[in-house]
Amino acid sequence: MEFLDGTVIATALPDMARDFGVAAVDLNIGISAYLITLAVLIPASGWIADRFGARKIFTLALAIFTLASVFCGFSSNVDTFVAMRILQGVGGALMVPVGRLAVLRTTPKDQLIKAIATLTWPALVAPIIGPPLGGFITRYASWHWIFFINVPLGAIAIALSLRIIPDIREEERRPFDLPGFLATSVAMVSLVSAMELLGDTRPQGWTTLLLLALGLGCMLFSLRHFRRAAWPMVRLDALQVPTFRVTMYGGSLFRASISAVPFLLPLLFQVGFGMDPFHSGLLVLAVFVGNFTIKPATTPLIRWLGFRRLLLLNGALNVLSLLACAFLTPQTPVWLICAILFFGGVFRSIQFTGVSTLAFADVPSAQMSYANTLFSTASQLAVGLGITLGAIGIRIGERASEWLNLASVPGISFRLSFVFIALICLVGMVDSLKLSKDAGSSVSSRKK
Repeated sequence: MEFLDGTVIATALPDMARDFGVAAVDLNIGISAYLITLAVLIPASGWIADRFGARKIFTLALAIFTLASVFCGFSSNVDTFVAMRILQGVGGALMVPVGRLAVLRTTPKDQLIKAIATLTWPALVAPIIGPPLGGFITRYASWHWIFFINVPLGAIAIALSLRIIPDIREEERRPFDLPGFLATSVAMVSLVSAMELLGDTRPQGWTTLLLLALGLGCMLFSLRHFRRAAWPMVRLDALQVPTFRVTMYGGSLFRASISAVPFLLPLLFQVGFGMDPFHSGLLVLAVFVGNFTIKPATTPLIRWLGFRRLLLLNGALNVLSLLACAFLTPQTPVWLICAILFFGGVFRSIQFTGVSTLAFADVPSAQMSYANTLFSTASQLAVGLGITLGAIGIRIGERASEWLNLASVPGISFRLSFVFIALICLVGMVDSLKLSKDAGSSVSSRKK
């Protein structure tokens, strides 16, 4: 629900704007408000779950998200819509991290790969099927049903969570770290806002620089505070675990690079090649088919190759699949485009599952809540960073095409942006070289 909601709304914005009597670009504030709410509350999700119990908070998050969806569907003006999107963000910020924490704490190490593979699937699929699904619902029903569809899903999820999710909570009650929360909140809001401005077609240089400086300054203060505070909101001990550290640094760059793909592909096909949204969406679905097809083989691959070898070999294939997109043209046969996107989806799915599983492979149970909070926060920033990097890549592509006298080539700026994203993905692979040969063997059952 949460992952899909973040992507399905994009194609409905023009219709919503028409009903609200505003320009479509003015409704971006609804998306921004949602993302900023996630960024503010995700760091506190671990403490909230530990204090009040995973089942209670997860169920409450589902109820908030579902109720806010109803109000979003009934919104008649921008102000109401934005307020309800903020309320949705409150539910979303607690739903995914708390749900993942419940799984991590109750899953034996030897079953962790399968559990993470299941958890990561929505994050991979939603950006791919969200836009065409949103277009379909908007065209054949109305934009209101994009939100109303969450009601039956939410009701089923609430019933299942009350029945299935154990009431996990920490025995030790720690006080809430208000200074850490405030500093982290300012840092996250500033960084997310700065990344959105960087990706804007109308650059706002000084505002962006000030937000970046404020965000980085507050982030550094937060890290220093977390190391010194008696009861920090987030303990950084998990960063001492080599496998977790690699997935936080190099893994974040990988997540950013794959987050750029659903942003770039529709632009390449529609703006660059002149396709209509429907046919563009059908082509992008090839990525989803690749994600879906390889899922049953992901766990055996990790057990066979081990994490280090898998992340290096498959990471290289990810880079090649991104570079292949740079060679697409309007004359490229449809079957070849589908094949490139299909295998890109395969490699993307394997890498995403590998990185997400390795993150928690060697983290002690006592540190799992803090590690989950760090991972969730980094993942949220990586999504925003990916879209920003995609926009920056397009600008670099525009300058490079002019310098190389290629400006008349269809879609050249978008094609060159894939080269830029491929380089980001390549840099993210470097950390995997630091892994030992038996990294994550406690979950992969593969010994040195």
